[in-house]
Amino acid sequence: MAVLVMILCVFLVTHLSVVAGDDAGDNNAAARGGYHQETTELCSIDLGTILPPPYNNISHLVCKPVWNTFLLRYSQREENVVTIILSAVYTTGWVGIGFSKNGMMVGSSAMVGWVNKQGVPRIKQYFLQGVKQSQVIPDAGELPLTKVPPTVVVQGAMIYLAFQAKFQNKLGEQPILLAFSSKFPNHHHSHLFEHDDKTSIMFDFSGGSASALTGRFVEMKTRHGVMGILGWGLILPVGAIVPRYLKHKDPLWFYLHTVIQFIGFIFGLTTVVLGGQLYKETHANVPAHRGIGIFVLFLSILQILAFFLRPNKDAKVRKYWNWYHHWFGRIALFFGSLNIVLGMRLAYAGPAWKIGYGFVLGVILLTVIVLEILSRMSRSEKIDRTPAFQMNPVP
Repeated sequence: MAVLVMILCVFLVTHLSVVAGDDAGDNNAAARGGYHQETTELCSIDLGTILPPPYNNISHLVCKPVWNTFLLRYSQREENVVTIILSAVYTTGWVGIGFSKNGMMVGSSAMVGWVNKQGVPRIKQYFLQGVKQSQVIPDAGELPLTKVPPTVVVQGAMIYLAFQAKFQNKLGEQPILLAFSSKFPNHHHSHLFEHDDKTSIMFDFSGGSASALTGRFVEMKTRHGVMGILGWGLILPVGAIVPRYLKHKDPLWFYLHTVIQFIGFIFGLTTVVLGGQLYKETHANVPAHRGIGIFVLFLSILQILAFFLRPNKDAKVRKYWNWYHHWFGRIALFFGSLNIVLGMRLAYAGPAWKIGYGFVLGVILLTVIVLEILSRMSRSEKIDRTPAFQMNPVP
């Protein structure tokens, strides 16, 4: 059983962490590409003959490469009015810039521009209520646009999105979302098709610096997910298997059960702590996931307390203690597994996560089935070997 735990732990840590690391590495590589020398040269382009007024005559316009071929020009003046001009290499589809509260897509507002198949430029504000197409709502959002009409212009190989917004306070560090797609928005309702690529950055409008957010969030979610799968998805279920199928190895089963469950509790506690840190960073709206996680942690704490309150075998309350210990444990395992699946769904986990947890769950279920069959066969053999009671005949 201990060997099984070690093998599955190694599989999960290496497989899931490598995949997540590759994803973060790709995003970081894309971010680094945005600072290439060729993109910085584009900042010298004169916008006076490209954009309409007042965007063609903005003073003190700061220009910074932010990602891939994306350049962010901006000017922040009195009364907290910010003029933003986003440019990028363009062929077809749409280009967008979003303002986020926490670096995440959901709950953000974005300006998206494109030139349709008829050559007509379009720009709209969208409210990113969710990740589904129907939840990306056109002509909605929370960006406080001014009365100056936003505009979009294609000049050569570049597209320029320009708009003004008046904020309540002077902009400092602000999470920004950048994305593009090669597919045009829906012709009738302007619904966006899924982006080809995206990134999140923290942009400092007071100093003009940018840093990648995506890699940090991916790393935090990866640690939270791996610890949760290892704790509630692997170690604690294995610890629950031990007393059922190793009771004949007394007191070995008790020591194994105690040690494994305590280790699983530490992993589960760490999962909640990491989840709390992630929530503090992102303020993600996941009440069900958070609530179930706290509930499972509470049940786990009760199980730890059960160890210290364990009555003697001959005590009258031992029967009730067994019921409490067994059923609270089963409920915790059920909701722990449910929360893992819910967490992967909320995080839009890729196939690697689903395959990884499916592998763990499959091995545990297969192990239980095999052990249950062996246990029933062993009990059946013992019954068959038990001699029937016979009375000696009276002479």
